[in-house]
Amino acid sequence: MTNPETYVPAKLVLETGEQFFGFSPFAQQNISLGEVVFNTGMVGYVESLTDPSYAGQILVFTYPLIGNYGVSDQNTWESASIHVKGVVMSQLAAFHSNHTATQSLFEWLKAHHIPTLIHADTRAITRRLRLKGVIPGAIMPAQHSDAIQFEDFGGIHWIKTVSISKPEYYGAGDKTIIIMDCGIKKNIIRHLLKFPIRLKRVPYNYDFTEEPFDAVFISNGPGDPKHCTESITIIQKAMTKRKPIFGICLGTQLMALAVGAQTYKLPFGHRSHNQPCMDVETKHCYLTSQNHSYAVDEKTLPKDWKVTFRNLNDQSIEGIAHESLPFFAVQFHPESCPGPLDTEWLFSKFYHLITREKNHG
Repeated sequence: MTNPETYVPAKLVLETGEQFFGFSPFAQQNISLGEVVFNTGMVGYVESLTDPSYAGQILVFTYPLIGNYGVSDQNTWESASIHVKGVVMSQLAAFHSNHTATQSLFEWLKAHHIPTLIHADTRAITRRLRLKGVIPGAIMPAQHSDAIQFEDFGGIHWIKTVSISKPEYYGAGDKTIIIMDCGIKKNIIRHLLKFPIRLKRVPYNYDFTEEPFDAVFISNGPGDPKHCTESITIIQKAMTKRKPIFGICLGTQLMALAVGAQTYKLPFGHRSHNQPCMDVETKHCYLTSQNHSYAVDEKTLPKDWKVTFRNLNDQSIEGIAHESLPFFAVQFHPESCPGPLDTEWLFSKFYHLITREKNHG
């Protein structure tokens, strides 16, 4: 960590005009624009920063001290790089302690040229976002006084920036799962590879429907799902095969859009590791890890689809499934990382659907 005397005055400016002052731990001359969101998790900053679902966003950590266990090697990351447009913290730990750490959070952010604001009033920023919803913002030097041209971040097709460009293969087995990569987290792949299956990871707009496959997985990802018209069309074609389809996070929204339902933007999204969700059928409650801005409009779901999970904070939809076909999806992240493992059984459910379909097909 650098000496506090070397800190550079900086600020976060919101499109609504509010300014929140702090310091940058390293020199930053450029203005970094992004959609300002907050995460209330106490841990998991490495996983959050490498989660492709944060593409285009400035992430505010509400927990007051970030970085105390450093940064481990890429085996713990959710992708190969940091995806946020900037980071805002109250305190950046001066020292870290973890036997797996290879560098400090400060060193990592500096090496990746991630605009960083520390000693900011993250509580005040979060209260503003909870009151007004997510707001475009900019991290910049404190002395900057020129007018800022903010972008329409909701109008950008962020998935194009995080999906792979050509198919990749993992695992081995007599069953093949197609992964529609809209910005998938590595820990989802790790969970799927616990089963004796072959994974074919394809770009978000890759039409695999005339190829042999046993099931489809639709991944998480950033931005407005309505931009993914190519993905929606491919999902519609895949559904005609009546083979198992499992979606997580953005995958839920894309599945809903593919069957004619609608999505809407939540005021400030769900970003934490302790979101309470209830299984509608069993009334069993789970703590879940979440990171999403959009949700499914319940009133628009077709009659042959049902709500399977519900968020106990705001009653929004957290899971959907077809009444009879092997299609289901959840808004939360059962692979966690970070977060509780309460719902990782959903991967087993998916695998059992595949083996059943294989045996009965």
